[in-house]
Amino acid sequence: MKKPNNTTILRNRGPGRTPLDWTTRLKIAAGAARGLFFIHHSCRSPKLTHGNIKSTNILLDKTGTACVSDFGLSAFAPRTAGPKSNGYRAPELLTMDTRKTTQKSDVYSFGVLLLELLTGKCPSVVDNGGMGYDGTVDLPRWVQSVVREEWTAEVFDLELMRYKDIEEDMVGMLQIALSCTAAAPNQRPTMGYVLKMIEEIRGVEVSPSHEMLDSVSDSPSVSSDTYRASE
Repeated sequence: MKKPNNTTILRNRGPGRTPLDWTTRLKIAAGAARGLFFIHHSCRSPKLTHGNIKSTNILLDKTGTACVSDFGLSAFAPRTAGPKSNGYRAPELLTMDTRKTTQKSDVYSFGVLLLELLTGKCPSVVDNGGMGYDGTVDLPRWVQSVVREEWTAEVFDLELMRYKDIEEDMVGMLQIALSCTAAAPNQRPTMGYVLKMIEEIRGVEVSPSHEMLDSVSDSPSVSSDTYRASE
């Protein structure tokens, strides 16, 4: 099941390796979203969370289908794990017990994962402005700063520029990722909504379950005109 060094696979790095194409990246995003959606809705009470979504916990099978691993292990993580070492952690968890993860904090971590697939960058980005620890800034904050300056095209991995007619889909995925990484938990969508939006971009028809319908109805909408790709 597991491919070696998934971190470099998802970040599109590694010597002698063919870069991930756009279709493969969408497939990975959809598989991971489906796995996290299943965790969130496999039990109504108590609500389950993963608590440690990151690129090294996304496994790929021989067909490139993504699966979510390490479910249930976050409870054994040390309480002293600092924000500096984990760019996936939601802002609200930086000021509270790190074990008190929620489904909304899972959504934030998933959004960071999507940004990795789109940008090819690490969760912590070296920033010349020195906005964060040791001159680094978390990936969502870096992307938001670039988008704010209307340099949206600069966000995406250069390897994606070789593909034609995917700009609209890339921007759509960026909108989903940024909504997932909203600072306020109640502004983040549910995983049912995220999965639905990703599959719509892929052109895959999803047969909605009752859980997905409830999940979608509880989600804030993702604006389609907030972010535009610069030419």
